[in-house]
Amino acid sequence: MTERSKIFFALAYGIFTHAVFAFSVIVMLFGLYSGLRTGHGHLHGGVAIAVDALLIVQFPVLHSFLLSKPGRAILAKIMPGGLGADLSTTTFALIGALQLLAAFGLWSPSGVTFYEAAGWGYWAMLGLYLASWVFLIKALTDAGLGLQTGYMGWSAVVRRTRPDYGGFPTHGLFRACRHPVYLGFALVMWTAPVMTLDGVALALVWTAYCIVGPRLKEARYRGWYGERYAAYCREVPYMLPRLRRAGPSH
Repeated sequence: MTERSKIFFALAYGIFTHAVFAFSVIVMLFGLYSGLRTGHGHLHGGVAIAVDALLIVQFPVLHSFLLSKPGRAILAKIMPGGLGADLSTTTFALIGALQLLAAFGLWSPSGVTFYEAAGWGYWAMLGLYLASWVFLIKALTDAGLGLQTGYMGWSAVVRRTRPDYGGFPTHGLFRACRHPVYLGFALVMWTAPVMTLDGVALALVWTAYCIVGPRLKEARYRGWYGERYAAYCREVPYMLPRLRRAGPSH
């Protein structure tokens, strides 16, 4: 593959990834808003339960694996022309987007609704839901939107440079808690104005992953950054932000 071909391939791959990523966010936003009643699966009974369960677990399982050392090695080999390593963040973003599309697009709704807010309660829950999305987007931005959306990978190939991962984020929401992205992800699952059996099942498993998953990430960071990350962990809480700093002791 020539240098020009690599640039063209990376650009096309990046545009495709961003399109899929944006579409997956929209599908997720409306899917959670409706309590997963927008799923296009048409299965029933035990088969629907089994398939929906697979749709729930496939995201945390594959997401965690791809972040592991063996998973990162696979990501670095997927793309042709020796571009796998440079495009690994783009590939990771694309796979994550496809996983979300599968979960929300192929879901077979159970038809069981626990509550559906109405009147002022609807507007209150809608406000909380949209605020949760704003929080999540802010967290993703602070974490590095180029990394989260896959832009870092393909744009580096186009510029004929290598992706610059930098260090771990400590600014913005990361000054209040170590994992605001996971916190925001959990919040959007519990604040929708409609709550169904489907939404509860998804939220329980994915929230559990949002709580446990960062432990694996922190183990990697401690290996990469050593005492610098350990010091950050001692200073900043794990998931729930501090509302105020403790005053000096007397």
